[in-house]
Amino acid sequence: MLVVETDVVAGDWPAADWPALTRAAVAAALAETPYAELADAPMAVEVAVRLSDDAEVHTLNRQYRDKDKPTNILSFPMLAPDMLVSLANSDDGEVLVGDLVLAAQTVVREAGEKGWSVADYVGHLVVHGTLHLLGYDHETGDWDAEQMEALERAACAKLHLPDPYEEDQ
Repeated sequence: MLVVETDVVAGDWPAADWPALTRAAVAAALAETPYAELADAPMAVEVAVRLSDDAEVHTLNRQYRDKDKPTNILSFPMLAPDMLVSLANSDDGEVLVGDLVLAAQTVVREAGEKGWSVADYVGHLVVHGTLHLLGYDHETGDWDAEQMEALERAACAKLHLPDPYEEDQ
């Protein structure tokens, strides 16, 4: 059973049904991967989403990635990708896949630059971050980037979101 815990903890986030939006985005990303069956697993398969502000994300980005600036989303996987394969056979009652942390000011600014609603942009970022939690990476090579982008496009299309990699929107 997929569980997505969403907390708005800081930042000036516009009104939206953030729990429903983030759950749909995590589920859409998961459905595009070989781990799709985890959504219906007997144990709780949990992703935590924290809607925060640039200050917190800046601190986390500096602390964990040595990048002294905020970014739109950070992903903190709790499992190595090879462990995901064996989760379907797990008898644990709960498995934490990882945490996603979003920065309000950066997200709002970037959504405006793209001409997207904040909710749509958050949907895409949660898809993107979820794929990182599942071991996908766009920084390790062209093939990996193309694979991850294809999964993102497919998940975003299912959510009726714009193509995140289309230049002219």
